[in-house]
Amino acid sequence: MTQPISPVSRRKFLAGAVATGAGLMFLPRTRLFGADAPNNRLNIAMIGAWGRASQHYNWLKHENIVAICDVDKNNLAKGLAEFPGAATYEDWRKCLDHKGLDAIICCTPDHTHAFITCWALNRGLHVFMEKPLAITVNEARTIRKKYLENKSKLATQVGTFRHAFPNVTRVRDMIQSGAVGNLKEVHAWGTSRWAVPSGYAPADGSPPAHLNYDLWLGPSPDHPYNPEYFKYSQKPGLGCQAYNKYWDFGMGYAGDWGSHVFDIAWNALDASLPSKIKAVSSEAYNPAITPLELSAMFTVPANSWRDEVRVVWHQGGKQPSVPAEWIDLEKFRNGALFKGDQGFLLADFDNRVLLPYGKDADLSYFTPKTKADATPLIPSFFGEWTEACKNGNPANTSCNFDYGSNMIETLALGLAAFRAGSELTYDGSNGIITNNDAANAFLTKPYRSGWVMDA
Repeated sequence: MTQPISPVSRRKFLAGAVATGAGLMFLPRTRLFGADAPNNRLNIAMIGAWGRASQHYNWLKHENIVAICDVDKNNLAKGLAEFPGAATYEDWRKCLDHKGLDAIICCTPDHTHAFITCWALNRGLHVFMEKPLAITVNEARTIRKKYLENKSKLATQVGTFRHAFPNVTRVRDMIQSGAVGNLKEVHAWGTSRWAVPSGYAPADGSPPAHLNYDLWLGPSPDHPYNPEYFKYSQKPGLGCQAYNKYWDFGMGYAGDWGSHVFDIAWNALDASLPSKIKAVSSEAYNPAITPLELSAMFTVPANSWRDEVRVVWHQGGKQPSVPAEWIDLEKFRNGALFKGDQGFLLADFDNRVLLPYGKDADLSYFTPKTKADATPLIPSFFGEWTEACKNGNPANTSCNFDYGSNMIETLALGLAAFRAGSELTYDGSNGIITNNDAANAFLTKPYRSGWVMDA
């Protein structure tokens, strides 16, 4: 079992890092490493070659992509067109044994993330893993254990890139400087909605010749092929990926946009795992489909600078009550609201508004940080990881797998409470629900025979 996770500062290294140019997206090797030579570049395997992976092509071209892996031959061809000469694989287990690898970047479906992460860490590889880092409590805890065993050697980063947006850092500074007084409650929400099917997609034809559907399923329980799982949409109001709303393949909205939006709140809290969890939804539990509408409430223990706080994640249209009737949260599709005894802070990824509380309110209680004292911004989320892989300080990434596993474990606990239908008391030191033995079954999920996460 993992030991209690104490809140840690993930940013204190940045002042020195910025001074050496550590955060630049395209690292100036003429200054940091000498010539732009191959031996100054990481040998990276790209696991998952299209879709989200294509958004990483530009910065990856400043490293050596020596292997590309995808279960879809068409996607492999797209990746190979960008990185000619790379070795190609269908099976990520074989790809991880490619000789000379330093690191991987993984953009595969959610249900494979924990497996690929643990296998890569066990092979001594740095890991950039797209969100969500895991889809169950047990997966998150397994990853954290492997990471803590290797944090002095291996650099990790969860792909919640909006974490590097300046506003996210400034919100943290304001909350920890007392902008709302004593913090009491925090809400985060996302309003996107999707069409909710009644169950897993039925068999519909055969997989196309270019797709290895068995490897796509990977550790998931068997499901017949249906093209529904492979739909992808960026249209407003729809989920980005159709597969991740199903329990066997993902966490639904909590793992998708929740990984980004909840980060606004989690980044400011220096939080440990919650002690109590409760979930409220208009929907009944469906054994195939994750909930669309949900409010998950977490009691987060006190730390050195704040009292115990109530943290709430809302999805599917649920939002908190507003501190003033003229505030229209419909204009905040994704956002966070911090409530204190002196005021409120409303924020999204790019903006923030501070509202003192009460008719006689003023800001005399609040001393903002000076420019000199403010937390340094992250110049490049991706450059931060590649530099940490190279500079002998691998733990110095803002979304390493300690921070990331705590956040996704918390969201997964919200889904466990929804499935249990009751408030849960949680022992975060041992990863056990203490007031409902049956609910512990919701901390993990079934896997196909022959697939082992920690191997």
